[in-house]
Amino acid sequence: MRENTGADPATAAVAEKTAALRVPAAMKSGLQRRLLLLLLAPLSLFALVSIYFDYEAAGNAALQQDQQLRRLTPLLADSVLAPGRTADDSPVMLLAPPVEEFIKARAGFAGYRVSDAEGRFLAGDAWISMVVPTTREPEFHSMEENGVTYRVVVQRVRTAAGELILQLADGSDARQQWVRSVFFKVLLPNLILVLAAALAVNWAVNRALRPLLALKDAVERRSPRDLSAIDPQSTPGEVRPLVASLNRLFALVNDQAEGQRRFVADAAHQLRTPLAGLQAQVEAWAQAAMAPAAGRQLTLSADKIMALRSATRRTSQLANQLLALSRADASQMAGQPVHRVDLKDLCESVLALHLDAASAKGIDLGLEVRFAQVSGHAWLLRELLGNLVDNAVKYTAPGGTVTIRCGPLETRDAAGEAQVFLEVEDDGPGIPAAERARVLERFYRVPGTGGEGNGLGLAIADEIARAHRAQLTLEAAGSREGVACGLRVRLVMRSPT
Repeated sequence: MRENTGADPATAAVAEKTAALRVPAAMKSGLQRRLLLLLLAPLSLFALVSIYFDYEAAGNAALQQDQQLRRLTPLLADSVLAPGRTADDSPVMLLAPPVEEFIKARAGFAGYRVSDAEGRFLAGDAWISMVVPTTREPEFHSMEENGVTYRVVVQRVRTAAGELILQLADGSDARQQWVRSVFFKVLLPNLILVLAAALAVNWAVNRALRPLLALKDAVERRSPRDLSAIDPQSTPGEVRPLVASLNRLFALVNDQAEGQRRFVADAAHQLRTPLAGLQAQVEAWAQAAMAPAAGRQLTLSADKIMALRSATRRTSQLANQLLALSRADASQMAGQPVHRVDLKDLCESVLALHLDAASAKGIDLGLEVRFAQVSGHAWLLRELLGNLVDNAVKYTAPGGTVTIRCGPLETRDAAGEAQVFLEVEDDGPGIPAAERARVLERFYRVPGTGGEGNGLGLAIADEIARAHRAQLTLEAAGSREGVACGLRVRLVMRSPT
């Protein structure tokens, strides 16, 4: 592995702040739960109030029923006209019209019983259980017969047939039937209402939260480098203050990141001039040191001068790479106009720049190119290809091979658009599969890697690829004795129509 792109602090800060602003997926379910509770709690309260009033209504109906039974008891006593022939015979009776109408109106759910003073049955309905009253006042009790609960009034009364115990039963007691009626009239309708309300609230919440979830998705899909403002007109009025706050934060973070980019660019730019002068002096010393002494007295040894030249070259390369990294920022290039770039011409020009370095190491640097064009930034693509070729030449052993390729691809992307590729392949030591993701981090070098390097070459290439909405892929170029070797770095881009 050669180079990497570690995440800089500004990018990390932007990513953290953007992630902190994301609307969590749990928010939807949280709002749904709260809305359901806020809506269903009043509905449940209304159901309880309805049950209470229904019970009160049943109590009032039962009270009226008791009063009716109390009024009918004297009429039932008046219905006894004369005693029977014997003490055990039924008395002579003619039901008073109100009592008769009462029993007919509740056929099967009303009845009466006439008993003697000791409680023996004389007339009426024998199924009414006997209750001996302790006073002469009307007394009420309840009984159950064949699954029906009856309200019964019993009173000891003096009649034409002597002292008798009269009972009048009514099976339509609203209070006794209240539990059944409250289930069918209150609980079941309210339960259906609550379930329907829950479904309606769930549907309404989904519809109401759709713009907010769209905002959440828009923020989540953003790159940490994309700090453009969110359109407040595309969001509901209630969310616009939040969007305005997000836009203000994006602007602040963008200004901070832009300041850091300008600082890096300015620092790198300012370093280039003195380093270039220093390198020129060292190169002159190196040439003088390697030339025959011929009476010259050199103040520095050749070894020291060569070491100094190597250091200045590396420092100069670092400054140039920092400047390229700053200029290649994907968010900074988003608004820049693009042009058609001929990849074949680009490869030929980069080959010419690195031919001397390859020849000095005995490396066969070649081209396999076909005509291909892309829409992009020519100077950035030249920087990308230059970094890839520089890495390949630097890490390939003497006598090795480096090949630059470009051309159209037969396959198309997901949208059906034509594609072209740009790649550099070498037969050097390659990069282990486990390290290929990390080599794209800034300032990262594979442990044990020899030679000079700053860990920025592949980082710059990856940044430029993202600026062109493409991705670098790294893979082994071949195998030697069953072991993967070499490296192929490929960039696939959309072909302009």
